[in-house]
Amino acid sequence: MKPINLITSTIVLAMASSLSADPLVLHIQQQVKDKSDASQFIAQREKINWDASATAIVVCDMWSKHWCNGATQRVAEMAPRMNRVIQTARSQGVQIIHCPSGGLGFYTDTPMRQRAQQAPVVPTKIPLQDWCSLDPERESELPIDDSDGGCDCQPKCNSADNPMNLRQIATIEIHDQDAITDSAEAYYLMQQKGIKNVIVMGVHTNMCVLGRPFSIRQLVYQGQNVLLMRDMTDTMYNSRQRPFVSHFRGTDLIIEHIERYWCPTITSADFVDEQPFSFKADTE
Repeated sequence: MKPINLITSTIVLAMASSLSADPLVLHIQQQVKDKSDASQFIAQREKINWDASATAIVVCDMWSKHWCNGATQRVAEMAPRMNRVIQTARSQGVQIIHCPSGGLGFYTDTPMRQRAQQAPVVPTKIPLQDWCSLDPERESELPIDDSDGGCDCQPKCNSADNPMNLRQIATIEIHDQDAITDSAEAYYLMQQKGIKNVIVMGVHTNMCVLGRPFSIRQLVYQGQNVLLMRDMTDTMYNSRQRPFVSHFRGTDLIIEHIERYWCPTITSADFVDEQPFSFKADTE
């Protein structure tokens, strides 16, 4: 029976290899300078292929409860679509890295947490940072004013009176082959697995999605190929602050900022057979 088992295993492995060889087909968008007017940017779209086995999805701070009730509600609203995207990507061989900052205590001793912890430290040409702030040498000021914390609720939520739950929202499934971290361990794991391509999703676009040690600025600095899934994110922006546009238009402005200065974007439609996601309250 051993030879039969060996042959069966070989066939299964060959089939798996064939399936995983199918590339991810991604429709990217970025902002480039208008050739006729260098002070203006225009959207440029392109189709690219990525090797799924060299790709990771980073899920940024999709907590169960935020201090801002509106932020909590929007996370809950987009989480089902995000979970479907992750399920599809996982089945294609993409490494899923869940990053619920500050909530790692919920996952102590799990295989997913240990996977990230056990990734060997590697040297980097540019030192890894715990937080990557706005980079005036690379980008303009953010196009929205989030200095008040960004809560768009009326009346505004008080962070002191509204404790957060930093466990990742249960709607987003975590599987044994996934990883969990909230630090530069994410980059070490990528290096261990030969991952050069990263898709970032989660919240909040103007804060943690840009600045966390596992997120856009850091990964771009380290030479990774980075994409933001632009319909799977949300900002902390109060529409009563500059530039006095709707919350959702504020998110669009941050996405355009990222497309200009940091990385292209895609939508969830590249992974699920649906139109790009939009929040019910976004009627623009």
